[in-house]
Amino acid sequence: MKIGFISLGCAKNLVDSEYLIGLLDDPFFEVESNPNKCDAIIINTCAFIESAREEAINTIIEIGELKQKNLQYLIVTGCLAQRYYQECIDELNEVDLFVRIDQYGEIDKLLSQLFKHEIKSSYGKTRKLINNNYSAYLKIGDGCNNCCTYCAIPLIRGKYHSYPEKEIIDEAKRLYSLGVKELNVVAQDTTTYGKDIDTSLANLLKKLDEIDFKWIRVLYMYPDEIDEDLLQTIKNSKHILPYFDIPIQYGNDKILKLMNRRGTVQEIKACIKRIRELMPGAVIRTTMIVGFPYEDDESFKDTLDFIEDIRFDSLGAYTYSKEEDTKAYDMPQIPEELAKKRYDEMMLLQQKIAFEKNAERIGQKLTVLIERHEGLFNRYVGRSMLSAPDGIDGVVYIKTDKELQNGVFVDVEIIDYKDYDLIGKIV
Repeated sequence: MKIGFISLGCAKNLVDSEYLIGLLDDPFFEVESNPNKCDAIIINTCAFIESAREEAINTIIEIGELKQKNLQYLIVTGCLAQRYYQECIDELNEVDLFVRIDQYGEIDKLLSQLFKHEIKSSYGKTRKLINNNYSAYLKIGDGCNNCCTYCAIPLIRGKYHSYPEKEIIDEAKRLYSLGVKELNVVAQDTTTYGKDIDTSLANLLKKLDEIDFKWIRVLYMYPDEIDEDLLQTIKNSKHILPYFDIPIQYGNDKILKLMNRRGTVQEIKACIKRIRELMPGAVIRTTMIVGFPYEDDESFKDTLDFIEDIRFDSLGAYTYSKEEDTKAYDMPQIPEELAKKRYDEMMLLQQKIAFEKNAERIGQKLTVLIERHEGLFNRYVGRSMLSAPDGIDGVVYIKTDKELQNGVFVDVEIIDYKDYDLIGKIV
């Protein structure tokens, strides 16, 4: 049976998809990348915000049309199936099986019944990397306890629960044995790790640092949980990058409180100041929400001033999405046109900062992980420690007559930049 996989949404969902592929590590199945040749397709969905749900539903409808050709089975898993299970069953008739996240423990039985072939493995036992074998995500927990008033993740994924430390270390060692050189540590909130099992993110990172990865990158850190122990662990490590992905969401205390975000603007500034004191050159990345209920000209100006003051290396923003069953759902909403106008203004400011920072990097030497060759332009494309593998940060373009393989590290001198991307030559 030729089976295809489509993974939508975040890196944490990608890990789930890789375990789904591992579940079908069986001679009966053959993974097929061309949907037109598949007997079955599994779509792992996202439902974080409205645009993600629209993408998921449109993908299901589009793939469902293949059932008029050779596609026999369409299976939908993930957040959309979890949050809107009955609605999906009622409305999406082209789907043969919906599997909620809380059903992953029995997905082998559900698929065995559907395919009329016994699957002898179980979910979480085997994982197959989707994109490449040199960079992988390591999920250390699931769920979230923060209960931000705009966010549906706790409704979908439940309360935060840390994965056992031994299981995480064993998985990291297995990834290393497969050739992974860049390990990206993820959870809905990595800094909460260990509080429910009497350990901490710092303790876990010290053990991961003993494995000889080239880079270890930590994503999704809640600002008020970044303590001195964690900072010293990263500073004194051999392999952990000083890369701080800190979703801050806003730069005004009134709005932060309405969002149920812990900490004040001054405390966030103090945290970032401490990071930069300890680790000059540390990368600070964040996300912002524009158009949250009660946002006014004053709170928005405060946020622009905050961005100007901090000068983030990378900043992504999105307009507020009104989510059912969240506390912000019934708050007074900001007109969509105004939210879009403010979004554009924020991104223009960040564009100016990003271009200035890129100009300052001319002459610097960076280690770059090669990811692809663009034959049309006769250049290689890679990432430095400045950029996570999720496609949000910029890349480094390198022109060279040398033949480079994907997954190798090269030392590069930055000679120019174009917009958000850097241009370099091999040292």
